[in-house]
Amino acid sequence: MKVWVDIVNSPHVRFFNGIIKKLEKDGHEVLITARDFSNIHDLLEIFDLEYTSIGNHGVSLEEKLLSSTERAYKLAKFISKENVDVAISKHSIEMPRVAFGLAIPNIFVLDNEHAIAANKLTLPLTNKLIIPEIFDVWNTVKFGMNPNNIIRYNGTCEVTHLEDFKYNENILDDLNLQLKNDKIILMRPEPSLASYLDADCTKSVLTPIVDELKDLADILIIPRFKTQGEIFKDIENVHIIKTPVDTFSLMKKADLVIGAGGTMNREAALLGTPVISCYPGAQLSVDTYYIEKGLMNRSTTLEDIISMSKDLLLKPKEKHELKTDNLIDLIVREIYKSYEDSKK
Repeated sequence: MKVWVDIVNSPHVRFFNGIIKKLEKDGHEVLITARDFSNIHDLLEIFDLEYTSIGNHGVSLEEKLLSSTERAYKLAKFISKENVDVAISKHSIEMPRVAFGLAIPNIFVLDNEHAIAANKLTLPLTNKLIIPEIFDVWNTVKFGMNPNNIIRYNGTCEVTHLEDFKYNENILDDLNLQLKNDKIILMRPEPSLASYLDADCTKSVLTPIVDELKDLADILIIPRFKTQGEIFKDIENVHIIKTPVDTFSLMKKADLVIGAGGTMNREAALLGTPVISCYPGAQLSVDTYYIEKGLMNRSTTLEDIISMSKDLLLKPKEKHELKTDNLIDLIVREIYKSYEDSKK
């Protein structure tokens, strides 16, 4: 069997790593295509995954449309020669279109019900959809997804990210960070280039939070792109972390994670580090999953965030048992089923 995996965002490298490794261990061929965006290529090389780079990412609506159209065209020409049996992606706009056009069974992984534009463009062409149990099925059916082809699981996509994680206790020394405080706060700015969030990429909701907390702890910031790093440049006790980096060890080492995005917050929750989400968009159901289980806090109010931060910095970390489905096994089974169904 030949499986095509299309990767369009940095967290998707970790998400698919265990799936790819399991397929290859079972003797199947995996073809990886990747968009040139953020540090996707760096991560693929770190995980020793061979890939073909196709397409990039736009900033304005016009650039996004043109980039996606061009990428779909290039992917169609490339994939049409590869004899692919099954295609799978997470939030790729182009994969369902190309797979549908070339009559390739496709599987789509979704965890953002607020990515309305993307969901309108992909779900009507999706053969099988994999979503968390906490996800409202109506948020997929209303865009054209066949409810009979939806597979649900307990957990979130991030449960696959920690598959091969080995904690590096010396991560701070390895990064040669000169820290002045006993406490460490790791922060991640908002995904201001994403189509589902109306944000200015030259500003960040983290700025006032940094100003209030920089004297209480050393703050490590992992920007998504260069402009975000410049927002926090030359602020005392603030350290800009260059990627690629062992973010999991940093999250586990930190006393607190404050994130204006999503993935890193959920990863930190799984690692047992206190988390405050200050994501400026509508709350995602996958974040609700961790909030309801007491593994994440959320607020967009500065006063609340500062108050929660001070409380969490004083409390010792608590251990939480979280039982989830084995998402890697579930997805691999669905890939096999899609292949078998296509041969009937």
